[in-house]
Amino acid sequence: MRALFPDQMEPPKNILRLGLPNGSLQEPTLELLKRAGFHVVVSSRSYRPTVDDKQLELRLLRAQEIGRYVDHGFLDCGITGKDWIAENKADIEVLAEFNYSRATSNATRWVLVVPEDSPIQSVKDLEGKRIATEAVGLTQTYLEKNGVKAEVEFSWGATEVKVPELVDAIVDITETGSSLRANKLRIVDTLMESYPQFVSSKAAFQDEWKRQKMETLVLLLKGALEARDKVGLKMNVPSSALKEVVASLPAERSPTISQLANADWVAVETVIAESVVREIIPRLKSLGAEGIVEYPLNKVIP
Repeated sequence: MRALFPDQMEPPKNILRLGLPNGSLQEPTLELLKRAGFHVVVSSRSYRPTVDDKQLELRLLRAQEIGRYVDHGFLDCGITGKDWIAENKADIEVLAEFNYSRATSNATRWVLVVPEDSPIQSVKDLEGKRIATEAVGLTQTYLEKNGVKAEVEFSWGATEVKVPELVDAIVDITETGSSLRANKLRIVDTLMESYPQFVSSKAAFQDEWKRQKMETLVLLLKGALEARDKVGLKMNVPSSALKEVVASLPAERSPTISQLANADWVAVETVIAESVVREIIPRLKSLGAEGIVEYPLNKVIP
């Protein structure tokens, strides 16, 4: 531990140590931080990214390890999957959950998987069988909950190729299930759904400055997520068409309406899903809207 965190014994004041996941969650997490307003630079030769916030120290680590390091106090906080927090039985504070994963906004799932032609149809059929997985703790808990005794072995990777020659079943992680289908595998059950969570050590959560800093980070990250797939839309609208224009906007809240210098016109501004813009702009134009501007959003703070 000392080699990994040599200055752990005397942490500087007003510094928050934040662990970020590498691997499949690295790019979407860094993109989220960018949208939240933080410029992070990652070097291929270092696990210590730099960030344009002097109050932050970043560590780039395996998602599997972050919860444990936060629990032990070597990190003040971190972003890691709910699954790995459970796998490590980490005793930490969860400040927020973020609905993103490697490629989509869907949760990742730990699933019980067998070959398509396997006779195994439920967890009960695993009695006395062999299972390979990276999430040994999650799998053992699942089996115990269902009253099944089976041998669980740790898998170092490429788990899907181990059935049926080496093991009877696997517990693997999937986002879309496409890789499993490509390997002619069938999902029997889902053990857990997982999103990334922002977690804090007990000690950091009790520190007023660190807790406030973490709450600010969470606010900005949530705002960045809220803005994902949304755009701003503003336009000038004839007062006579305002009611129809407003009725055409699928806004979550009422749009902002401002009177223009010309009493016959108003300015309308709103936030909508990017996917509907191409459908709604022709409708707005047909109602007399002019000067329609679509613009990207980095953060939407509720």
